[in-house]
Amino acid sequence: MILYPAIDLKAGACVRLLRGDMEQATVFNTDPAGQAAAFEAAGCQWLHLVDLDGAFAGQPENAAAVEAILARVSVPVQLGGGVRDMATVERWLDKGLARVILGTAAVRDPELVRRAARAFPGQIAVGIDARAGRVAVAGWAETTDLSAEDLARRFEDAGVAALIYTDIDRDGAMAGPNVAATAAMAQTVAIPVIASGGVSSLDDLRALTAVPGLDGVSSGRALYDGRIAVAEAMAVLAGAPAA
Repeated sequence: MILYPAIDLKAGACVRLLRGDMEQATVFNTDPAGQAAAFEAAGCQWLHLVDLDGAFAGQPENAAAVEAILARVSVPVQLGGGVRDMATVERWLDKGLARVILGTAAVRDPELVRRAARAFPGQIAVGIDARAGRVAVAGWAETTDLSAEDLARRFEDAGVAALIYTDIDRDGAMAGPNVAATAAMAQTVAIPVIASGGVSSLDDLRALTAVPGLDGVSSGRALYDGRIAVAEAMAVLAGAPAA
């Protein structure tokens, strides 16, 4: 199981939000490329980036920070936030991203996901962000009537590389992940699932390793404030059975 350290970008800095609230942002590092390099030096095999400003604006807003990260590290990087059309998908992949995450577009333009997945096999993921089980879009500012599982089922045969499932109510709250909802998501589809939101301890990681079909775990605040050491997290996840 893979650890995906989360680098959430707001105004060019690494931040963490509380339950997706842009007004409750804590800045952890003003040098995103340096933070990315530190995660790589600690042994991380992937990085998970989110352009928070882009998610609200509907277009990339932290491109300079993302490009600086790509120039600094050699590990594969995935990015979500503000990607709403094929031209943006292509542009990011051309710049060296290993994987582009489509979230709002997956709800509003599901055919874009299918076309992108066909055009770029293994390089397109779907971000499913849910509040009380319902999918939220546009930087989590709008909650739809669509259930997280129903959205996942739409892409069962689309060829997407992964689903990144985030429980918004747990994100940044350090209250533990929603293991039950994550397990339900992993059991809904055969697509590999990456869990996100609420991981605050090694015990949380151990609980997630027991979820069948889970491919990885993304963590942010707990890695930044030292509650979880990268090496210890990777050791716990390394003992998980293959998805």
